[in-house]
Amino acid sequence: MFNLTYEFKLKPTAAQVAFFEDWLEQCRCVYNYALAERKHWFQSRSCQVNACSIRSEFIIRAETKRPTYASQCKSLTAARANIPALCAVAVHVLQQTLRRLEKAFVSMWEQKHGFPRFKKAGAMRSFVFPQLGVNPVNNGVLKLPKIGFVKFHQSRPIPDGANIKQARIVRKASGWYVMLTLQWDVSVPSVMPHGEALGVDVGLTNFIATSNGLLVKRQKFFADAECKLKLLQKRVSRKKLGSNNWKKAQKKVAKLHEYVANCRKDWHWKLSHQLCKDVGMVFVEELNLVGLSKAMLGKHCLDASWGQFFAILEQTCFKYGVYFQKVDARKTSQICPSCGLETGKKELSERIHSCSNCGYTTDRDVAAAQVVLIRGLAAVGHTVKMLSCK
Repeated sequence: MFNLTYEFKLKPTAAQVAFFEDWLEQCRCVYNYALAERKHWFQSRSCQVNACSIRSEFIIRAETKRPTYASQCKSLTAARANIPALCAVAVHVLQQTLRRLEKAFVSMWEQKHGFPRFKKAGAMRSFVFPQLGVNPVNNGVLKLPKIGFVKFHQSRPIPDGANIKQARIVRKASGWYVMLTLQWDVSVPSVMPHGEALGVDVGLTNFIATSNGLLVKRQKFFADAECKLKLLQKRVSRKKLGSNNWKKAQKKVAKLHEYVANCRKDWHWKLSHQLCKDVGMVFVEELNLVGLSKAMLGKHCLDASWGQFFAILEQTCFKYGVYFQKVDARKTSQICPSCGLETGKKELSERIHSCSNCGYTTDRDVAAAQVVLIRGLAAVGHTVKMLSCK
């Protein structure tokens, strides 16, 4: 199976917006109730066998099984019979909310994420229709179960042969959007290493440096908008909490954040297309992005958004038929790409690589990109030629 996701902006009526808002609120209530049920079960099993907590203790019968997605779906069916507000929402949408909670717990167990938290009012921003009818899209109109026909701005056509599997309705600061998941019943072969190779090194002074000498300065999207953001946030702090003016000021802050994110994402897409032209292989560093975001320069690392750029670059490589792979990032700036000598740590102010052994001199980031290229070629089994032998 081959999947793609297309995003379009919706043009709902006032009544449809009210539907969306009510459904988001019902999904939030179901999520919080299911989370509370799971949390209480865990807390009831956290006490010692021979002692109880001094303050309080959750007491649940010993034979009660741990709440799961299947058991909570059964409880949801019983709750819908007694709560009219839940009956107004499509049952598959509420079940997808429970599945989202299940994924959160799986991420906590397998990927060491934190314990899932309750969602306050307005925090739930999307819900999913896992099933749509036959031909749900027709001339800029989307048919949704229990809601009906919703107009949307169809900026590009749906490809022939694509099956629309699901639709996710998303609320953003700039309006409502729909993400359509398209599926083709085909098997796409993996891209094999071929053609010219390119090594990419990322940084804060230069956003990227390539092994062929290309240097691209980092665009400071958040830093450029920080003064305006500070002004808007100051206006929010002066409004009465929860008032209409406070909500309007909050919406302006959210729109600015969305504008910064869109500008950054657009620049990443354009840069990735530029890199993938006329190459057959692209190698990048496998960085500890979480650790970098918590370091001293964490705000600048988050502004650069290397993780998003790598994900976009991988998608672009797949689109162009370019082989993409991550390599070990350790000591890429401490090794000479010409002779392989380890030159030791460099200060951040030292921007030129100069090897005392072979005399090879180049930009520090370009040298690191060339080391990434050498490691990538060695990983795919290609013969590596030292730069001094060219």
